[in-house]
Amino acid sequence: VLQAAILTAASVIGLTIFTFWAAHRGHDFTFMYPFLAASLLVLLAYLIIQICFPLGRAGMTIYGCLATVLFSAFIVFDTNQLIKRHTYNEYVIAAISLYLDVINLFMAQLSFSI
Repeated sequence: VLQAAILTAASVIGLTIFTFWAAHRGHDFTFMYPFLAASLLVLLAYLIIQICFPLGRAGMTIYGCLATVLFSAFIVFDTNQLIKRHTYNEYVIAAISLYLDVINLFMAQLSFSI
């Protein structure tokens, strides 16, 4: 659990620094939304298949890899939304979005150690 927590913290810090740097240089990550939504649906379908037909440890490792990449991309997207789109009064929505991304990333990285 400690290893997943440290890896999650390092990932979040690194991705946040990258997103602020990229936003400062003029990059915009809003194009990622359709890809992220579709990827989330694919991951959900994979989990439903995993429940019906368990693939064991290999299946959880595949889920962990896919979910880690997906939720890392969500952290970049939501941080970009925080920088560019959200106004000062929308801080609660932005905080909840980032909080859920971090929790989901942590849970995905925990699935590696199961």
